[in-house]
Amino acid sequence: MRSHADDLRGEVANVETADELVDQLAADWRAVSRAQLEKISRRAAALCAHAEKLTRAPASITASDVDTLRAAGCTDEAVHDLTQVVGFFNHYNRLADGLGIDPEPDWA
Repeated sequence: MRSHADDLRGEVANVETADELVDQLAADWRAVSRAQLEKISRRAAALCAHAEKLTRAPASITASDVDTLRAAGCTDEAVHDLTQVVGFFNHYNRLADGLGIDPEPDWA
């Protein structure tokens, strides 16, 4: 998760508030204030919502969910990539949890 947060910090235009925004998004992206949420695009918010639904209730995904992503500006390629990445990380996380592997060991 830390590496993803670092990547996101690099995408935030206002570097002075990047840490705060990234921390809030990581804790609960839905609880981020409207002013903060405006710093990410409608497309990014739609991708977050879809990734969460795909993780928590994959069997509930329908064609209308994909239509929502398209309406937010996502291409079919972006929907495909999101689904692949979310699926891969859900698989990896279940393996790591099931085997007791620390996915972010402290190498220091």
